Amino acid sequence: MPADGQASSGYLVEAGDTRIMLDAGPGTALNLSRHLGDRPLGGVFISHLHTDHLLDLLPIGKMLLSRRLRGDLSTDRVEIDESVPRVPLLVPEGARAVLDRYAALFPVTTHPVLDRAFELAFEVSEYQPDEERRLGELSLRFASLRHIAANCGVRVETGGRSLVYTGDTGVTPALPELAQGADLLLSESTLRQTDTTGHGHLSSRDAAYAARDAGVGTLVLTHFASPDVAEHEWHRARAVEVFDGSVDIARIGQTHIIDPRKAS
Repeated sequence: MPADGQASSGYLVEAGDTRIMLDAGPGTALNLSRHLGDRPLGGVFISHLHTDHLLDLLPIGKMLLSRRLRGDLSTDRVEIDESVPRVPLLVPEGARAVLDRYAALFPVTTHPVLDRAFELAFEVSEYQPDEERRLGELSLRFASLRHIAANCGVRVETGGRSLVYTGDTGVTPALPELAQGADLLLSESTLRQTDTTGHGHLSSRDAAYAARDAGVGTLVLTHFASPDVAEHEWHRARAVEVFDGSVDIARIGQTHIIDPRKAS
């Protein structure tokens, strides 16, 4: 969850004119507003239904809805600008009903149109594991990983470049399978030791083993249990012991340029 001014899980992926968001945890709406400007958002992917990965969907939806509204709320003469498209929102099975209940918790009774973000701002679609979707210039493939809530990792590809994002997961052979040969693996690194509880989280060494087994180019660690920079560097050092590729730490506002790896 947010700590020391740092938002929770949320990552912006850009290829050409396409921008998509991977997860939307608390604090990410503000960060997104800094980077989006007047450019459209091409889609949002949600890995699983835990609040640290989706809580800001409602404020993001209201932000996007405001771009489609034309008229004056003071007179109730408000229309939807159909020339501004809804943003695809890819969510796990069963999520649509959850999101509708979420929006209903905070009604704007005098202007009910503002309560319809998940109808008017987003085009909500529930995906299945092993399914493939396309958002603009990006292709997405989902794979079920191991977490207490049903969680899918996602492989994002375009023009020979590939990124794999774990969401939350414990150790599972499905992760290196999804990440096979990827240019960049964005992996959770929550624990200091391998999870034995069945909840489903990785240590930095677990993430490094997955990166090594998958033959990825770069490993980026994220989703730490503490905002302490020294703790993050401890995790990075542990991963380096296992994985001989590039290992980095995800930081707020940091950009990773993904280039296809040259064959050796």
